[in-house]
Amino acid sequence: MASVQFTLNGKARSLEADPETPLLWVLRDQLRLTGTKYGCGMGVCGACTVLQDGKAVRSCQVPLGTLNSAQVTTVEGLAREHAALQRAWLEEDVAQCGYCQAGMLMAAAALLKAKPRPDDADIDAAMAGMVCRCGTYTRIRRAILNAGRR
Repeated sequence: MASVQFTLNGKARSLEADPETPLLWVLRDQLRLTGTKYGCGMGVCGACTVLQDGKAVRSCQVPLGTLNSAQVTTVEGLAREHAALQRAWLEEDVAQCGYCQAGMLMAAAALLKAKPRPDDADIDAAMAGMVCRCGTYTRIRRAILNAGRR
């Protein structure tokens, strides 16, 4: 067990846990933030994506012990900086089953933070490897472009 301090959704957190525990399980099981989803467990599908220091990361692949002093944002904390993205997501009716949506939103938020007015190539690069079983990729692209125009 180790003590880990980091900021989660704007609030300082201190946890005692095995430093090898994936962040995904800390978020879901210990902190009860269930917006971040378990998908594949191998960092391939993107359902577990969160922001770590503003960059999109697969939380199933982030050991808790690597987070000291990190800023972590989950979908539950997204509205503070990315309300326009969430509105665009709703306006484009992106969600179908919704399972991948938290990860998609987080990857899109990281893109818009890095490049506020992305083009198609930027979106392709940022969303590469994000899996939507329902195939709403066209609506996701439109929502990202619309959010970037706001």
